[in-house]
Amino acid sequence: MFKSLSLKVIVFGFIFTFFSSFGQSFFLGLFNSSIRDTLSITHGQFGSIYASATLFSSILFIWLGKKIDDVNVFKFSLFVIPLLAFSCFFFSKIYSIPFLFAAIFLMRFSGQGMMSHTASTTISRYFTKSRGKALSAGWFGLSCGEFILPVLIVYLLTLYTWQNIWLTISIIVILFLPIASYLLIKNLSLDSREVDNNQKKEDKSIKQWTRLEVLKDYRFYIVSSNMLAMPWIATGVFVYQSFVTSSKGWGEFTIAQSFMSYSIFTVSTLLLAGPLIDKFSSRKLLIYMNIPLLISTFVIILFDSSVTAFVFLGLIGISNGFANVLGSATWAEIYGVKHIGSIKALTTALMVFSTAFGTALFGVLIDIGFSIEKIAVVSAIYIFSSLALLFLTRKKLNPIYI
Repeated sequence: MFKSLSLKVIVFGFIFTFFSSFGQSFFLGLFNSSIRDTLSITHGQFGSIYASATLFSSILFIWLGKKIDDVNVFKFSLFVIPLLAFSCFFFSKIYSIPFLFAAIFLMRFSGQGMMSHTASTTISRYFTKSRGKALSAGWFGLSCGEFILPVLIVYLLTLYTWQNIWLTISIIVILFLPIASYLLIKNLSLDSREVDNNQKKEDKSIKQWTRLEVLKDYRFYIVSSNMLAMPWIATGVFVYQSFVTSSKGWGEFTIAQSFMSYSIFTVSTLLLAGPLIDKFSSRKLLIYMNIPLLISTFVIILFDSSVTAFVFLGLIGISNGFANVLGSATWAEIYGVKHIGSIKALTTALMVFSTAFGTALFGVLIDIGFSIEKIAVVSAIYIFSSLALLFLTRKKLNPIYI
């Protein structure tokens, strides 16, 4: 029975992270050119709208995201699913800048925010001894989306209008997700846990931090500075992928094709990271998370060949694979799981905010004449600085026992 429920929770997480793809920057960035052509706006204007809409979605998320600590997961999913379906439908109706702002706000909040939050929080709370492997399996859904969807959408855009593609997505969401959720997690309660007799006593002795207590802990900000590097830098690359390709003189679809490299390395890292977390803890692996991301900035600075795109996104994929799992497991390890929904609502909101920051920063830098190489230098400085802080405090990340 428990093994069966464990599998259902993982499958639920997989499905929800896959469907979170529709609100992720890599997916929305595929429609950048089409939307700019439709509305006759520049890179910078699109970036400003994207960033401000994303920022507002992160503010709302801090409040609504914590509700997952208060209600049954199935009931919570019945709020998230119609919201995502409506958001996709609304996106298909963009005809003006105000509509673009509202559509991006809805997609970032419902897709990137609530869908991924529901999946990762459910898995983090339920699993104890195998949390790392379970999170790896759950986040594999997003990796599948990153692998399949860019090439699929590029192909579909040659056959259909981008508006009809979004309309079709909204229909798929509202027809499939409620049935899947009912079959998988209808009986899952807030107190449901993976059975682990060896760690049960230890888990109870860990201090269960509230969100207010977390905000007063200096370690939270150091870890967050590292967690946020990947979202804002990768978002800038994904949203402005057309700028990157033109700057480097790559083919029109080079970045879209390179997402296969990104996805393969993300998946490979997910498969590796889960068992490593369960064996060594996420706290000990955290220091290695952004090293590939740092190397990727030097790759983009030093090389121009189109093959570079595959290496560049492959390195980002390695950091992304670690970040997806560590971003959920680390908070549960340090702060406990009683208030994990509230804590993750805060961290997810910060992540969403960082993507708004990345989009705005890239847009401004592009408009004032920065090359992609100079933008990569800015990114490298941030990554190195946050890594240095983490290195100095890495031995102080243990949970507090009571």
